[in-house]
Amino acid sequence: MTTAWLLPEYLEDILPPFAGQAERLRRRLLDLFDVHGYELVCPPLVEYLDSLLTGAARDLDLKTFKVVDGLSGRMLGVRADMTPQVARVDAHLAGRQGVARLCYAGPVLRTRPDGLLASREPFQIGAELFGHAGIEADLEVQALLLDALATAGLPGIRLSLGHVGLFRALVAESGLDGERASALFVALRGKDVPEVEILTDALAMPWREAFRRLPELYGGAGALAEARRLLPETPAVGTALDDLERLLAAAGGAAVSIDLADLRGDGYHNGVTFAAYAGGQARAVALGGRYDGAGAVFGRARPATGFSLDLRQILDCLPEPAPVGGILAPHGDDAGLRVKIAELRAAGERVVVELPGQAAYRAESGCDRELVMDAGGWTPRPL
Repeated sequence: MTTAWLLPEYLEDILPPFAGQAERLRRRLLDLFDVHGYELVCPPLVEYLDSLLTGAARDLDLKTFKVVDGLSGRMLGVRADMTPQVARVDAHLAGRQGVARLCYAGPVLRTRPDGLLASREPFQIGAELFGHAGIEADLEVQALLLDALATAGLPGIRLSLGHVGLFRALVAESGLDGERASALFVALRGKDVPEVEILTDALAMPWREAFRRLPELYGGAGALAEARRLLPETPAVGTALDDLERLLAAAGGAAVSIDLADLRGDGYHNGVTFAAYAGGQARAVALGGRYDGAGAVFGRARPATGFSLDLRQILDCLPEPAPVGGILAPHGDDAGLRVKIAELRAAGERVVVELPGQAAYRAESGCDRELVMDAGGWTPRPL
């Protein structure tokens, strides 16, 4: 028995009507980004490996498929995340001195899924803002992310805010070495409290207590007030908490909370982080945050903040799309028929011409009307 139709694990087709739903959503989101001033860029699917994995983005190494370039003999990588590519575009190609707003949409490929139900080929669509280090840029990105989630029609939207900069400040001030800090980062991200206690056991107060309190500090304004009471009163910690307070206040009535142990991202984030959830799912549909300096390896260490959504996962949160419908037209050489079909299509109607011998399969066309000749000419009628 042939198995040529089988796909590799954690890869799948998007079939009708979901593929149409995904494409319509992609257009709406890119239109949303456009009216906010974000310009579309389309980076290549494959780049030199040292370009994709520069700096902190080396955390993507295990997720990246690698091949040898038949032309240059150099190692190539299939992109596992588009954010480092867009940082390269801003740093090396755009060449703007002021703020640059860029957006993108396309598939990425990963060697392993992020979870049991995740695809190894997420479809990323996102927006990035370069050139402004202030909280105002993060506020703009948060507002745009909430608008994007609403535009997608997602149910049960909630946004979780974190701050990698706060963790890094505690590490720097506590004197924790790099290897132990990396292990602590992973333990906090996984809410592994016993491991956090082991890794911080040798630290002096108040740093030991600060790290151990981070998994408990989640929620709304009350959690933020508790963080101010429990964490060391240093300038870096105070600035991070001030940033989170501004973002919470700006969210208005949206379901937004903080989680100081939510250390998301692929290693390049260094400030506020965003994780958006919807539809009761445990896995985030959108991730983002601040990643200043990602373009340093390309010659421009610019401030940067942004987010990306996974279009495939968004589809899993939405109800099955309703039939698109359309008009079934007879096959023929009638000039009036051709003119009417052209007029309907120009008006945005979906018109399907029924080829000879296909009358028995009309239901498969998805049409709910048919084009018939009456006294007034060619007219759509219910099918």
